[in-house]
This record gives sequence, structure tokens and C-alpha cells, in this order.
Amino acid sequence: MELMKNKLFLLAPIIALTVIFIFSLTLIPTVQPTPKNLPIALVNEDQGFELPNQARLNIGQTIVDMIHENGNAISEEVPTVNWIEMKSYEEVVSGLNDQLYYAALIIPSDFSEKQVSLRTPSPATPELHIYINQGMNTMASTVAGQILNGIVENMNNQLRTQALEEFTQQGESLTAEQALSLVTPVAKIVTNVNEIGTNSANGNAPVSLFQPLWMASVAGAAIIFLAMTKLGELNRKETLVAKFIQIMMGAILAFTVGFGLTWLADGLLGLHIPQVMNTALFLTLTYFCYFLMISAVLSWLGIRGIALFVLALFFGGPLLALAPEFMSPFYRDWIYSWLPMRFMVEGLRELLFFGKGLGWNSATISLAAIGAGGALLVIASAFKKNPATAETTQQNVS
Repeated sequence: MELMKNKLFLLAPIIALTVIFIFSLTLIPTVQPTPKNLPIALVNEDQGFELPNQARLNIGQTIVDMIHENGNAISEEVPTVNWIEMKSYEEVVSGLNDQLYYAALIIPSDFSEKQVSLRTPSPATPELHIYINQGMNTMASTVAGQILNGIVENMNNQLRTQALEEFTQQGESLTAEQALSLVTPVAKIVTNVNEIGTNSANGNAPVSLFQPLWMASVAGAAIIFLAMTKLGELNRKETLVAKFIQIMMGAILAFTVGFGLTWLADGLLGLHIPQVMNTALFLTLTYFCYFLMISAVLSWLGIRGIALFVLALFFGGPLLALAPEFMSPFYRDWIYSWLPMRFMVEGLRELLFFGKGLGWNSATISLAAIGAGGALLVIASAFKKNPATAETTQQNVS
């Protein structure tokens, strides 16, 4: 049969396996992601306690030393947590708001004093303060919280056992207050900061908004590009004017999509958007910059360049929901760091969860740079040689 001789027919199984292999690679980062060097702040404000005829006791420093010695580790080379010691509560709050730490553990100034009181008839339960930076990344902050909760739980078990052994050796009976305090020798006070709140897609609202905006950017750039190709043969001046019109159309689409997506997300889907106007303007900027970037590639590679942005969606989409500390070095350094869509997600996190307004920050600067580069390449494509025109010119010369 002629069909059996067709090369495409014979290559179909190989092509299908290749497609499966390529798109299976997009799932690798999300299969049992393991944190590495998760930054958690650690503050010891414990002033210690002077025991009679003994050296000054500072249990807070003992806890810090224990954390560094025993810390959670995947291997000797790759620790699970990157403990960052800070000097004060104020420094920690600033770092949490600047998205430097996923969580923080603070040992208060009276920790040793209250710890010693557990052996007295009037015990006062010492406290450890845990701060969870929810808005930074839901998965990472949850894991960081679990690590800190585990540390406090292990500490409680050790202190309870130690205290009971001391009372037994001394032959003392426990008062009701002492028995109650030994149930939880150390209390933990957990505080969520930069909260994701309700109706935030469990903290993934930035990623949820990315997908429709990215596809709209690809579709808008492709439609305008195809419309440009229908204009026929133009001279250089006409082509240059057409390129400026293409950019202007992108700006119109940007306002339409930016404000339209914000209205749909807030009014129809029910996502909680605390700063509607700033979010709409940011999405407008994001769309315009992505439109220019995609249009630049299409202007130089043709409509086949659209495949790059479809692949970027499939490879980049799963990574956007992960914290960089959950990625392998390959995905973190060679894929995630080069994804232009991560700037949209980072910018939206600041707007939605950190209460920061629309300003000239790292996300908007990066997006603006992408848009400016795209605009220059779109305009520059007006000066490239048209293969058909070049061939006609060569024939006329001959």
C-alpha cells in the first residue's frame, strides 16, 4: 500500500513518543518536590538567667546551637533549611515583608527565666514565637511551619522527660500547676504574616491569573501578526508605519485584557483582589510587554515561532507554583531563572499578599526591559530583507 510507504505514517510512532517524552519532562519538578536551603530566620533574644552559685544559664542559645547541630538535612552537602540568624524582631519583620524568609523562629528575652520556673511551685510556661510568611509561597511556608512545629514538639518531649526524671530523682511530688505546665513545657505562638486570606486559590491566585493572560498574549500577538502578513508587499516606509500600528494595537489589547481579566477575576470568579486598580494596571503592563516579546519573535521567525511560547507555557506553568528551593539545580538555574512569566507572578504576589502598591520594583523593571527589547526588535524587523523582494532585485540586476 502507498500509505505504508509514506514517511510521516512510518514516523508517527516515533513522533508520538517524542511528544510524550517532552511533555513528561514538565511533570518532573512537581513529583515529590524536596526543599533545599529553605531560608528561615532565627532570633535569640533570651537574656538568660542567673542561677545561685552557677554560671549564667541561656537556654535560648542552647536551642540555637542544637538547631545548628541537628538541623534537618537531606544530605551533608544539601541542608533542608538555611538558618539565618538575625538580631531582632524588627529585622525579621522587615525580612519577611521583603520575601527573604519563609518563616521565622523567635526566642523571647524571658525564655530562660520562665524555663527555670517550671521547677518551682509557681511555674510560668516559656514561649517560642513562630511566624509563617504565607504570601511568599504557600507550599514552602507550610513546609517551613511544619519544620518549626517539629522542632518545638521535639523540644517539649525532651524537656518533659528531663523534668520528670529530675523530680523522680529528688523524690518530689508535683503540684497541680507543675503537672499542668509539663504537659506543654514550651508553648508556641504561631502568627501568619502577609496572609493569603480567603478566595485566593489557596495562595496560587498569581499563577491562576498568569495562564489566561499568557494565552491571550500569544493569541493577540499571533492574530495581529497574521493580519500584518495580509497587507501584501509594502515598501520600507509603509512597513515601518505598520510596525508602529502593530505596537499600538498591542497597547489597546493590553488595556482590554488587563482590566477585563481583573474584572472577571474579582467580580465573576470571586478572587480576592485588594488593589483592583493597581492590579489592572499591572496586568495591562504585563500583557503589553509579553505581546511585544512574542511579536518580536514572530516578526523574525514567522508564525512557527509561536511554538516557543506554547512550550514555555507547558514547561513554565508547573514551575511557577513551586518555590525555587523545591526545584533541582537544572530547573532552577536553566529554566525557571529564564522564564519571563515569573516576573508577573512575583509582581502579583506583592500586590495581592504583601500590600505593596504598583511601583518601580524588580518585577516591573524586568517586564519593562522585556517590553522595550521586544519593541526595538519589532521595529528593527521593518528593515530586514524580504526574501521575495531580494530575489526580485537580484533578477533585475542580472
